[in-house]
Amino acid sequence: MGTLRRKIVDQNELKKILKRIRDIGERIAFTNGCFDILHVGHVRYLSRARSFGDVLVVGLNSDDSVKKIKGEERPINSEKHRAEVLAAMECVNYVTIFSDPTPLKLIKMVKPDVLVKGSDWEENEIVGSDVVKRNGGKIVRVPIVPCMSTSKLIERIQRGI
Repeated sequence: MGTLRRKIVDQNELKKILKRIRDIGERIAFTNGCFDILHVGHVRYLSRARSFGDVLVVGLNSDDSVKKIKGEERPINSEKHRAEVLAAMECVNYVTIFSDPTPLKLIKMVKPDVLVKGSDWEENEIVGSDVVKRNGGKIVRVPIVPCMSTSKLIERIQRGI
């Protein structure tokens, strides 16, 4: 559990860590999401996101922000549990929880070299894309696994399939 705890950091600690990473010239990839019930789509997406940097930082929506985005029945898993599951993934270097409606403030703080989102997002719809490009970074849209989402999994479970 100790290693996992070191990967789950608050934003103040993350800022210090990122400075050290930048000082040695490593590239930072960033993505964000709810990651409520981890599935193969998430695993492929996060593995691919990691390939665009030396370090992958995941901004995780807090429980309150997930409720605002997905509705009162979500999240299924608490932010602490979701963070722990993400931290257990080899491809994820750091997880930080954010409560804002969007990750814009976090993206401005992280200043990623690469901002990664799923291909279901158009580049002009990706929050923070303008900030990242203005700082010399790039936006990468990763293909998503067709017909695979947490919402669809929940629907299947509810229907007893």
